[in-house]
Amino acid sequence: MRSRYSAFVIEDAAYLLKSHHSSTRPAFIYFEPKLRWTSLEIVGTTGGTTFHTDGSVEFIARYTDAGRPGSMRENSSFVREDGNWVYLNAL
Repeated sequence: MRSRYSAFVIEDAAYLLKSHHSSTRPAFIYFEPKLRWTSLEIVGTTGGTTFHTDGSVEFIARYTDAGRPGSMRENSSFVREDGNWVYLNAL
């Protein structure tokens, strides 16, 4: 989750696509021009250890959009694909 958040911060579309599950991967990643991610807070996790094949991460990501602060809260599902953890969807 932290690596995907960092990829959003630096607008690394290639990494975001690579770390997205093949069954739910979008065709492209669009970045809002005036949106800047400012912080990530992990609220909770389930699974996701070396012994699991799936897990979830609940988080709050804060941002500014054209200078106005905002936040989004999501519970994201992750699974292993080809041995790597990838984002599947929002729960």
